[in-house]
Amino acid sequence: MSHLLLVEDDTLLGEGLRQFFESHGFQCTWLTESHKVEKHWFHADLVILDRQLADGDSLTQLPHWLSLKALPVIVLTAKIDVEQRVEGLMAGAKDYVVKPFSHQELLARIYAQLRPLGESQLLYGPIKVEPGSRNVYWQNETVMLKPKEFDLLLLLLQNQGRVFHREELLNKIWGYQAFPTTRTVDNHVLRLRQKLPDLAIETHRGVGYRLVAL
Repeated sequence: MSHLLLVEDDTLLGEGLRQFFESHGFQCTWLTESHKVEKHWFHADLVILDRQLADGDSLTQLPHWLSLKALPVIVLTAKIDVEQRVEGLMAGAKDYVVKPFSHQELLARIYAQLRPLGESQLLYGPIKVEPGSRNVYWQNETVMLKPKEFDLLLLLLQNQGRVFHREELLNKIWGYQAFPTTRTVDNHVLRLRQKLPDLAIETHRGVGYRLVAL
């Protein structure tokens, strides 16, 4: 049974969500204050985090919580500006839901974040990737990738055709607290190109990278 940590200071919404999650087979801990989060963070499998709490903007503390244990975080907010959504993602959140929202949609997003990679294969020309075993093959030959190289490859394969900013890749692959320089991304892309010659990664100057969709 997955354990959800719900941080929401609207008592009507919080109680409704807690009951809804439990009715769908989740264990749910519901908190209304950010200073209690750290105590329960380690026991959670996923966090649903209201951005505007009575004791402040929860995003200011999210990087610290994520440094304790990496968890998928879905931010709930009434803020709708693109810049504010980007703030949430750059702080380490995996998804962003704007109030008012459908409980069923939030549930689907939770399932998506908790869904295991499984053993299915990803194919890209002569490249074959097995997410579950983390094996990579090029022209039926095994290719040895370092952990972050594999994570970067998998992200690009799962999002073919999408342009990723370097900062976004840093956040998704290395995490907010690690946050090395964007040169780290460039070096990993270079190594992927060297090890997998058929991997068509485009450079978007001043922005980031895109894997050409096949």
